[in-house]
Parts: sequence; structure tokens; C-alpha cells
Amino acid sequence: MNASRALAIVSGSSNNSIGRVQTPTLAMICSRYRENRSFVSTPYWQLHVTLNGGTSHRRFFHPATFDDRQKAEAAYRSLSPDSSATVTKVERRKSLQQPPLLYDLTALQKDCNVHLDLPAAKTLDIAQSLYEKKLISYPRTGSRYIPHDVMACVPGLLERIMAMPEFATSAGILDFARLNTRSVDDRKVTDHHALITTGIAPEGLSEAEEAVYTLIAGRMLEAFSPCCEKELILMECRLDNMDFRSKSSLVVSPGWRGIFCRKEDRQDDEPETDEGTAVFAEGDTVPVSGFGLSQKKTVPRPPYTEATLLAAMETCGREIADEQAREAVKELGIGTPATRAAIITTLFKRDYIARSGKSIVPTEKGLHIYDAVKDMLVADVSLTGSWEKTLLQIERHTLGPDTFMASITDYTCKATREILNLSLPAAAARTFTCPKCKTGHIIVREKSARCDNKGCGLTVYRRFLNKELTDQHLEQLFSSGSTRLIKGFKGKKGVAFDASVTFDAGFTLTLSSPKNGNGRKRK
Repeated sequence: MNASRALAIVSGSSNNSIGRVQTPTLAMICSRYRENRSFVSTPYWQLHVTLNGGTSHRRFFHPATFDDRQKAEAAYRSLSPDSSATVTKVERRKSLQQPPLLYDLTALQKDCNVHLDLPAAKTLDIAQSLYEKKLISYPRTGSRYIPHDVMACVPGLLERIMAMPEFATSAGILDFARLNTRSVDDRKVTDHHALITTGIAPEGLSEAEEAVYTLIAGRMLEAFSPCCEKELILMECRLDNMDFRSKSSLVVSPGWRGIFCRKEDRQDDEPETDEGTAVFAEGDTVPVSGFGLSQKKTVPRPPYTEATLLAAMETCGREIADEQAREAVKELGIGTPATRAAIITTLFKRDYIARSGKSIVPTEKGLHIYDAVKDMLVADVSLTGSWEKTLLQIERHTLGPDTFMASITDYTCKATREILNLSLPAAAARTFTCPKCKTGHIIVREKSARCDNKGCGLTVYRRFLNKELTDQHLEQLFSSGSTRLIKGFKGKKGVAFDASVTFDAGFTLTLSSPKNGNGRKRK
């Protein structure tokens, strides 16, 4: 690939372009994907004993794991059957888990992806629709807080939400006399406050709109509810000169967790829930009812999903080495809440990334770009931090704007020089026998694919209705006569639907419904 073509792709002046914000995002996806694929799993062993508590039991684990199988088996054989363990420590402590903050757009997109399987761009469209129907506040917000004057309206809004059938079982959780005000902070409100409902009763919503509205309303109930109160229990015992430990947590009062009653995701600072419910007292001598050796293995970090990618884009500034630059960019990350969905959509549209189940993985083309630019200035996430740091200095009058502009000029020259010297590997040539004339070959270009047989004339434009056909779509179309199901077509009334693109008898593109296989002809 020549330098001018490389410049067009990386700088953003072609239909396959990847710009200044898309490049670091692609780099994150490719890096995680490569890390996952190259990960070599290693086995380890964990020793455990089970203590009998009469009608119940509890499993204790040896705190150290064994990397060597022979040592693990030797430790296992050293345990005496029909022995007793001495409980050496019993510690109980209360733990209060604060409710989550109100939604900003990114937090809403993450939850909609996890709980409703909605892409970020679709969530933004639905939130915008709810806003235009005056049901929620401005959705393109980056703040998760509300000011005190808005808080004055919250009790009335919460009463309307509690009247919704979805939250009928939540009665009694909220204490209106002592609402949790963790999400109320005038200093942390940016241009727009957090997402809240307006109090207008929703009517005539689509299924997806109703689901997103329910999430936003439910998050309001969660945010102003009491903390979730837990009791953490740590017990230790000693058996045959070996120590064992058991950690568990018990929900005393669910508080905000009673709104949706979802299964709790374990937090990094919380213990895993071990098997059994028996509780012993310090100094007890308890019979051992069994012991075992479990083989486990290390696992890699999974590829990004849309939810975890949004979170990584939001917090990528934490990995910047320069402390001042990291502080300047910590609330920014890559893009803004309003643009992150568009960044991801662009990478899908340009065929740099694809979905594999719920995971996001790079395509071959995406990996080519990543390998070429990963060490270049255009892919450097820390630059955003350094620029924000410099702008902060200008705001505080500790640095002149001319110095910043000179650095931007220097960056532009260096980045352009790197791009002009870039040599991308040529993509593998893909040719298809023309399905119409059976003799010509299909030539795939940026905006269209056409048969090289002048007497045939078969041409397929990438832009079909409101969708851009990717290389994979074209490959499916020319090899089998139909693409796989493509999501997000829009009808005349703006209603979204899913369909496959197929050839009709005259080799004109049509839509094929997944329900009955009959398509409508579209020229």
C-alpha cells in the first residue's frame, strides 16, 4: 500500500478512514485480542477441607496455591482422615455498599449492553427518542450528579416511579425522610446533570424504549435508596500444622439491591462465597468430614464486549505515566459520552472490528492497521492527557497559548511524517466469479463492486438503504447469493428491522425477511 493511501486511511480522508480517536480505540481492542489469544494457561492446585457443623458444613481453603502438582499431592496426603481442626479465628464485620450513582450516557450504554444486549449507538438513539418525548433529561451528559435545586424535585419523581408496575415490589425500600444524597453535588455537575426522568407518564413506547426507560427509572430508585448492608465473616482453622481460611458474606439488609434483585457481581475487594453456611466459635474443635485437592488454571482477560470497551475508553487515562497529564485526562478518556458510540460504530462500519457473540474482535484489516501504527504518535492515548494538561496551564496563565500551538505544529509535522513513511501490507486479493454471467470476476472497490466483464454490467454499491455493506457482506453476497442477517434497517416510518440482502432473479438487490424469506425489491 502506497504512502498516500496510508495517509488517507490513518488521517481520516477516505471511506475506510480511521481517525485520531478511532486509532487508540482500535489499538485497545487489538491489544486485548492478541493478549487473549497468546495467553498460555498454567495449572495450579488448591487444597480444601470441609468441617462438619451438625446440620450444616463449611469449606475452608488453604491460603496458598500450589504450582507444582507433586507438592500439592504431598500436602494432600499429609492430611489425616477422621481428624479434627481447631478454629483459630472468627471475625465478623459490617460492610455498607453504597448505591450506584445516577446514569450518565456511558454508564447507561454499559448497562443496556449487559442487561438488554443493546449496542451503544442503539442505546443513544433510544435515549434521544425518550428525551424528544420529554420523558427523560438531556441524555448526552457526562455527569452522574445532580445539583441541589434539581434534588428538590426528586421526591415527587420517585413517587411517580414507585407507582410503575415494574417497581411494585420495591415499596418500603425508600425512606423519603432520609434519601441517599450521594448523587447530589453541585461541584461535580458538568454542562448537563445526570440522567433522570421528568415525571411525565410514558405512553406508546416501543419495547426497547420501555426497557431503557425502566432502567433509567430504576437507577433513580437505586441511587436514592439506603446502602446494602452486609456481614462479612472470616474464619480460620488449623489442621495437621496447616492453616485454612473461609470467607463469606451475608446480606443483612438488601437496601438498593432490592430494586432490581439482580444477582450480585462480586467486587474486587469482597471475598468469594465459599460453600457451606456453618458458623463456628473461636477455639472450637470441629471434626473434618472431608478434604480434597482441586485443579484449576489461570485464564486470560476476555476480549472486550461493548460494555467493557466503553468502560475502558472512559478510564484509559489512568494508564498514562505522567501524573499531571493523567490527572488532566482522568475524567475524559477516549472521546466523550456523546461520541464513544460513534467511534465504535465507525470501526464496525469500516470493517476494522467485528462481533463474535458478545465479544468485539478485530478483523484482519484491523490487525494490519494496528501492527502498522501501534507505536506511532497517532495511536498515543497519552497525547490527549498532555494536551489537557497544557490547556489547563493556559487556563491558569502559567503557559502562553503560542507555546501550545507550536507543540501542535510540531506534532502535526511528526505525525504526518510517520504516516507518509508508513507501508501497510497489501490486503489479500479476493476475487469472486460473477454470479450473473458466470465468466467475469467481481472487482471490489471502496464504494462498489462490479463485474469486469463489460458485457455483464453487474454492479453492487456498498451503500444500500441506510446501511454500508462491509467486505464480509459482499463476500457472503457473491459466494452464496445472500448476506447474513443485518441489523438496523429502517422502514419508511423510521421503524427499525433486521433483514438479509439478497439478489433477486434479475440480480437486483432485495431485502429478505428472516421470518418468511420474502423480500421487497429495492433499486
